Amino acid sequence: MKKTAQRNIFSKHLTLYSKLYGGDPALNSQLANVIAAAKKAGMPKANIDAAVARGQGRSTTGQQLEAATFEVIVSGPTPASSVAIVVDIESDNKTRSIKDLRVVAKKHKALAAPTAFNFTRTGRIVLGPTGDSDPDTVEEDRFDDVLMAAVEAGAEDVEQLDEGNFLLWTQPGSTHYVAQTVAKELELEILESDIIYKPTAEMVALDDEEAAQALATFLTAVKEYPDVQAVYSNAVKGDISDETWAKIDDSLDS
Repeated sequence: MKKTAQRNIFSKHLTLYSKLYGGDPALNSQLANVIAAAKKAGMPKANIDAAVARGQGRSTTGQQLEAATFEVIVSGPTPASSVAIVVDIESDNKTRSIKDLRVVAKKHKALAAPTAFNFTRTGRIVLGPTGDSDPDTVEEDRFDDVLMAAVEAGAEDVEQLDEGNFLLWTQPGSTHYVAQTVAKELELEILESDIIYKPTAEMVALDDEEAAQALATFLTAVKEYPDVQAVYSNAVKGDISDETWAKIDDSLDS
């Protein structure tokens, strides 16, 4: 599980830096650094190449990728405990991908049905100190600098995170522009820059251990499908074990 989670992180960073700064590591030092780290951690070359190509909007064979979503409901013990899920897909054959995911859903007794109305599309950016920065030297008023630069660039909200990192919320269309603008102006590193599905309806607390374990198994199967880029849900931890929730949370991107 830890190795899968680590590879997912590497994959996201490879795709992100390829998308933002170009797919040639010889001309993109940030991409080159992530490739080196991924190789050192044992990530297969095929996975690395696929993630870099994805950042350029194509498969490793050069085919253009299409974006699609797969919406599904995982039933709980009661109707109110059913979990809404939206899956982001990038594929050179989205019809095939959705068909395959329907098979996965059916196998795990999940129902393909409209769920996106429970979410809103929004830009999510995480910025942090560059690799050569000393966290102890980060000024306390750094938040004000980030807030001013982010709002000026078009961000809607800014939050302070741990370890000197900052979370920025934007309109979907301005996400990557805001990330690059603020990062360049304040010499910060872009850790994440994604357009996500953010739940807008009431969250569903997971209180049944058996149902939560079934959800975790389903999410793991979905996340392992190669064309799946991100998985979002309206589930939150309720009266279930930390171990089961960790398995669920590892498969989610929100």
